[in-house]
Amino acid sequence: MIRPSASLVGSFRQHYPQVLAAAQVFTESGIAVRSPPISRITNHGDEFVRFVSDPPLSSDHAIQAMTLEKIFTSDFVYVVNPDGYIGPTTAYELGRIHERGLAVFYAEPPKDFPIHVPEGTIVSARDLAAAVGGGSMHPKPIRRPRVAALPTADIVILTIRSQRLHVLLIKRGTDPFYGRLALPGGFVRPGESLEDTAMRELKEETGLDGSGIRPQQLRTYSDPQRDPRGRIVTTAFLAIAPNLPEVTGATDAYRADWVEVEESLWRDGGRLAFDHGVILQHGLERARQLLEHTTVGLDFCGKVFTISELRQVYETVWGVQINPQNFQRKIRNTTGFVVKTKEKRTSRPGAPAELFRRGTARILYPPMMRPRQRSRAESEDERTFAL
Repeated sequence: MIRPSASLVGSFRQHYPQVLAAAQVFTESGIAVRSPPISRITNHGDEFVRFVSDPPLSSDHAIQAMTLEKIFTSDFVYVVNPDGYIGPTTAYELGRIHERGLAVFYAEPPKDFPIHVPEGTIVSARDLAAAVGGGSMHPKPIRRPRVAALPTADIVILTIRSQRLHVLLIKRGTDPFYGRLALPGGFVRPGESLEDTAMRELKEETGLDGSGIRPQQLRTYSDPQRDPRGRIVTTAFLAIAPNLPEVTGATDAYRADWVEVEESLWRDGGRLAFDHGVILQHGLERARQLLEHTTVGLDFCGKVFTISELRQVYETVWGVQINPQNFQRKIRNTTGFVVKTKEKRTSRPGAPAELFRRGTARILYPPMMRPRQRSRAESEDERTFAL
């Protein structure tokens, strides 16, 4: 049995006295206020408001993340918006709040937030506190409903084979979705982390040894209808590695194989089981973004490589052609991206190609931005883009 909880959002720089007044109304009605802290603002002129109670060494990003976590664990959100003003920071928070499906109430109709506000959600703090807390200093406790869900982990593994981007898929040998293609993955066992589950299922379902693979969390998928077996929440991981070997099927997968990544895998439900088409699409987009801002493109290469081979990685993952001279100039001028070795490769016709290895950088600055998307009206012949 717990007390109801609320979080208050609004322009703290302009309306913090009104926020404090609303927080006091909720507190007096027995409603726990999770955010903001009842404290003094220390930086009125900055974009992100900081309070005396905030950890002094934490970054603005860390403070914002902690604030959102408090908001997301509240029973409802109350927007303090005198004269209807929301503001850009509050708009960002409200976007995240609406994504989570939290109940949101407003002090006044918002004027600068392009969203439909349901009838009955414009209410004063006092009336809302009376409705939720019963208008008493000691409201009747409520029992928060609980949802039982089983956790699973899935993994998107991308590699380049024959200059084509491939993803590792299994063909399901059990219901549901018998015979359909799916990402490797399965249920979390007692004592396992999500990462351990993903790598264990990878080994069991494909025979692939994941000891040299470095997975990173992609996102969590929790649509109540995503799995016909019940409420199953999965966390997907993304991994990138070069020249991965052939694979075999095992356990509940009677076959595993490398499949070329193409839009048919996720279009209109696609060929993949569950919501794995959506997960694969997100994984591909994440990989493309990582190539822009990090050195993850080198994960597709071996220990030594040529600039041309690295360019082929970018062309394969992005799905565009890149001007070779511009690419080479950008690679060589990006500090810490690659390191020139004393070796050369002479297996191809022409002048020997210089070999490089991974540098110390992990973040690319300036970033290696993708060429812009071409409109349908542009000529099909104009397929060679410059970085």
